[in-house]
Amino acid sequence: MGVTYFAGAAYRALTASKVGPSLYDLCDPLFHKHTGGDAHIVKFYKTALGNPALRPLLCRAGLPELRDPARFKAIQQALRAARDDASPDWEAIGQPIAELLDTVALSHPEPKPVTASAQAPSLGEIDNVIKACGAHLLRSFDRNGFIPTYAAFNLIGDPDMHGRDFLMALTGLNSRGYKNSTLLFTLARIFIARSPAGKLINPPWTGIAEPMWEPVQIRHRSAYYDAFFTEALLSFGETGLPSPDQTTSSRRAIDAMVEFCLVTSREEVRSHDGTSVNVITALAPPPHPRFSRLFAQIKQDLGFGIYVPDCDTTACSFSAATQAGSTDPILDQPLLDFYAGYQVGNGSNEPMVTVPLNDHIDYDGAIVTWIDNLAGERPYGNDLDPTLNLDVLEVSFRNLVRWKVMETPTRLETMQRIIGFQRRLVASGAFADPKSHIYYLPELYSAYFGRCYAAFRELPAATQQAIDTDGTFDFIRLRVLAYVQDELIAREMNTFDAALALIALGHLGGELAHFAPALRCIITATGEGGRKGPFKAYEWNKMKTPTRILVGGPEVTSAFVLMGLALARRRMMNGHAA
Repeated sequence: MGVTYFAGAAYRALTASKVGPSLYDLCDPLFHKHTGGDAHIVKFYKTALGNPALRPLLCRAGLPELRDPARFKAIQQALRAARDDASPDWEAIGQPIAELLDTVALSHPEPKPVTASAQAPSLGEIDNVIKACGAHLLRSFDRNGFIPTYAAFNLIGDPDMHGRDFLMALTGLNSRGYKNSTLLFTLARIFIARSPAGKLINPPWTGIAEPMWEPVQIRHRSAYYDAFFTEALLSFGETGLPSPDQTTSSRRAIDAMVEFCLVTSREEVRSHDGTSVNVITALAPPPHPRFSRLFAQIKQDLGFGIYVPDCDTTACSFSAATQAGSTDPILDQPLLDFYAGYQVGNGSNEPMVTVPLNDHIDYDGAIVTWIDNLAGERPYGNDLDPTLNLDVLEVSFRNLVRWKVMETPTRLETMQRIIGFQRRLVASGAFADPKSHIYYLPELYSAYFGRCYAAFRELPAATQQAIDTDGTFDFIRLRVLAYVQDELIAREMNTFDAALALIALGHLGGELAHFAPALRCIITATGEGGRKGPFKAYEWNKMKTPTRILVGGPEVTSAFVLMGLALARRRMMNGHAA
């Protein structure tokens, strides 16, 4: 989108006719100068929604339904209860807002089909981009002392969050601050989506992964990110393209990131059998996340003060450390014993999954996301993501011998139940539905399945057969490949889509001819990042609550492009199917 688009969208938002009461007509009397009740919701409103930057865009965004005095009063009464009640009835509070939310019509991107066949670039062109991405990552590490990732709010919300989903979140989340932020962000997104401001806050884009149009300002560090940057630098080294100095710098960065994952971000928790287990926290305590002082305070004001460990960060950190050759004793812990306590059993969704936003899929056998800390806190309730479960399988394959999985029937059963969950997901076709995924998109699931499949295929053939007795991995492989080849690369892509397509094709043995569209997309887009890096920032993962929060960054794009191109390069050099 160019300057003309944004200027026009801003003009229309600032000059729109007001068709009913605005967010501020509704909320200012309740929160603007109020004292007493729950102080957090008042502070959240002033910081997130009533701030001087957003107010001009939304002051003319009105809803005609709120001209009805009874409806206007019902929503104010709900907000007043959220503010003042000692133990709010969140179902009742959310109901009138859920009804309004169901009037919002948002949809996922539907990229146009591509008819022209792409010509594959030369190995020299691919090598140049790999070198540029590797240099970008190392340069960023040297400049910052880590490789940053960024978060940005998209206030229009997620297309899959409708009234029913909103009520699930409002009642299933545990932290009152997180409930407050979900309540007010959801209210705001109704006014945004139904006004000209929506075109400014949520402009159209090419491809599926959302570019991070918002000013990228929330820089931070997490073990989850360090784990994948570690894998990217390992992939860079395997190409043989780094210079001797880059090889030394890369090893230094890898060692530092593995230490950040396994030492700095380590947290002790209780397992279901009462034993102590060391896991990896989603966000290490200050100053390690490296937030700016301004955002550290805003984060606290918005109700994001408590972070707890999660199963995905733990799995990915253990995997990256294993690949990097770490011998830290933490890796000796058989995570499958611990994960078994977070595995949904016998078709039961409750009480383990408290925020079942994707309850159209069968959860049985899958691992939930969040881990209770020692204090028993679980601010986000719990949810379940299919891609996370691929990461659990992948780390288990890499540590199969160390954890004695084949010799321990309970560990093998835990793993096989996750495999069964994945088979049902893919057999139903739900893996290709964005609503099935809490934190990711279907094309990222496809790339991560490729990563998991590659780790599985590194095992001895007899071991593969003992684990996968009914050929589930080949079953899933064919369907994921069909999705990538018939849907993803057959339509317009952006850089991040193309990188994920290459990772899936490279690991799953796609035909060499299918690499060309994604390769050409990346080569053509090189330089789009300007001064920030070879490529722009795109959506890597997301949160659906309290609103749509995108996570990514220029370095993230470089990492995924590097890994995708390295796999394509290997296939092209081999000249035959994997």
